[in-house]
Amino acid sequence: MRSMETPDNANAAANEADAPAAETAAENAAKPAAENTVEPTGIAAQDWATASAEPQYRAAVVDLLGALAYGELAAFERLADDAKLAPSLADKAELAKMASAEFHHFERLRDRLAEIDAEPTAAMEPFAKALDDFHHQTAPSDWLEGLVKAYVGDSIASDFYREVAARLDSDTRGLVLAVLDDTGHGNFAVEKVRAAIEADPRLGGRLALWARRLMGEALSQAQRVVAERDALSTMLVGGMADGFDLAAVGEMFTRITKAHTKRMAALGLAA
Repeated sequence: MRSMETPDNANAAANEADAPAAETAAENAAKPAAENTVEPTGIAAQDWATASAEPQYRAAVVDLLGALAYGELAAFERLADDAKLAPSLADKAELAKMASAEFHHFERLRDRLAEIDAEPTAAMEPFAKALDDFHHQTAPSDWLEGLVKAYVGDSIASDFYREVAARLDSDTRGLVLAVLDDTGHGNFAVEKVRAAIEADPRLGGRLALWARRLMGEALSQAQRVVAERDALSTMLVGGMADGFDLAAVGEMFTRITKAHTKRMAALGLAA
């Protein structure tokens, strides 16, 4: 479930004038919901060796990496399936390349779980049903719905993980941000969806409704997962040092919603 990288502001400004309109829109919409410009404090200023001495924090990180690992594995499977719906050989090859990148992200997370003495399968298992349910309930009916789902759904998950990453120890934060690296699906989806809507404006209404449904389902599943995992929920609502408080959690979801609205605009759809 992931799919964005934020360019350096200076480089982005220099390159934006030369970028195609759809690509620029996708890059702008893909920027994280929150920028961590404040000097890290508490756990965020520690490395894994220091921070993991707190058992509850360690359990929260194992949960987080387990959820992210299964999300990456599911993303690999979904992209491979979406490739079967591709209208051209070039599109099929492009999605296959993206699927390969997602699997590499999964491998990094799996290996990190093993490094910190957590059994990878056991760490992923608690999150499998929720993510499988989400994908089952939001199975796309065609190629365009698949593109919108990957762009919208993965982006919401990516924003959530970036928000959480700002409060993680430096080693875990670096890994989480690295596996959220853009596989290229964002710009690819925007280009294809916008072209399809320009060719047939009637598609806009159907795809907009589909994206709204995806937003609701994704947030519902995220809240369910967090509520069912004590260590994760405690970290998010401020039960351990340098965590979010309840007000901050509300602000976080507000930022995620605003980012979703920007991505809808990049796709040429109404939020």
